[in-house]
Amino acid sequence: MKNRIKSVFLLLLFLSFLAQIFYSFPVKIQLSGQEEKLDKFFLKNEVTVAVTDSGLGGLSIMADAVERMRESKIFQKVNFIFFNALFSNEGGFNSLKTRKEKIQIFDSALKSLENNYNPDLILIGCNTLSVIYDDTSFSKETSTPVVGIVEAGVDLIAQKLETSPESEVIIFATHTTVSEETHKKKLEEKGILSQRITLQTCPELVNYIEKGYASDETEMLISAYVADALHKIKDTQSPLYVSLNCTHYGYSLELWEETFRNSKVKPLGFLNPNSKMIDFLFEPQERNRYDGTEISIRVISMVEIGKEKIESIGKRLGETSPQTSEALSNYELKPNLFKWKEYVISER
Repeated sequence: MKNRIKSVFLLLLFLSFLAQIFYSFPVKIQLSGQEEKLDKFFLKNEVTVAVTDSGLGGLSIMADAVERMRESKIFQKVNFIFFNALFSNEGGFNSLKTRKEKIQIFDSALKSLENNYNPDLILIGCNTLSVIYDDTSFSKETSTPVVGIVEAGVDLIAQKLETSPESEVIIFATHTTVSEETHKKKLEEKGILSQRITLQTCPELVNYIEKGYASDETEMLISAYVADALHKIKDTQSPLYVSLNCTHYGYSLELWEETFRNSKVKPLGFLNPNSKMIDFLFEPQERNRYDGTEISIRVISMVEIGKEKIESIGKRLGETSPQTSEALSNYELKPNLFKWKEYVISER
């Protein structure tokens, strides 16, 4: 009997050891059939990498990619283009009434991006746009590899919840991301029970973060949304992860952390997929192909980016990539970048 107990104990210890090894590896995101296209991408000496978002959140992804490209020396030259898919400062994708409108306008933006700038890779640095991408006609027609951020977020959440079976997660996101429930559905497909997932929409938070990521107004909004989310959870003492599934939200990470400290809830961790979504670009076997990498950056927008936003987001970007911050300050205004008015069929 003692030998049997000892054997079971040793088996459990061994399995625990294997689990620790397994979960110590970086999160590997699923590239949804893009592998063959990416193989061709990595054969090039010079590439153009486009990042698109419905606002300035995706600039944080580009800033990270710029510095990691500089360090990894995978290509001789990388031309980065940030393509702002925001079509109106009066209201963006989350203000549209129908899903069809969102799809058609984003489709128009993507076709303009490809036709005008000929990217070798498109990164959708936006959860709102990533969840509707597969329904665009562009997704069926393009030969350009396109990688969205949703899979990175889902895989990151799943990994953490699997390592802590008693834990739950709050997914903070925009209205479109929450209403589509893409993260929740994909997590359920991975075996995560729905009762472990709380979705919390954060109206207007993007606008406040762009104007002042550390402002009192932004802090007040975050506090309100955190309180609302915690109210939905039956036991706030359960192990909890906080997932920031809008690329803007990471700019205000310190405010999220402070708000949870004030609420007396201590999360196991704050999950931000922004950096994880580009890990696939920097596999060890691709590194150091050249002595150095020349980097160019352009920021393109069809709407004016106000001074207040440039100062706020530019300051934050400068902590990671001064060159990206400078490109934002010198952004290119293209008022007729893509068509959108003809697709708006409802009052906003």
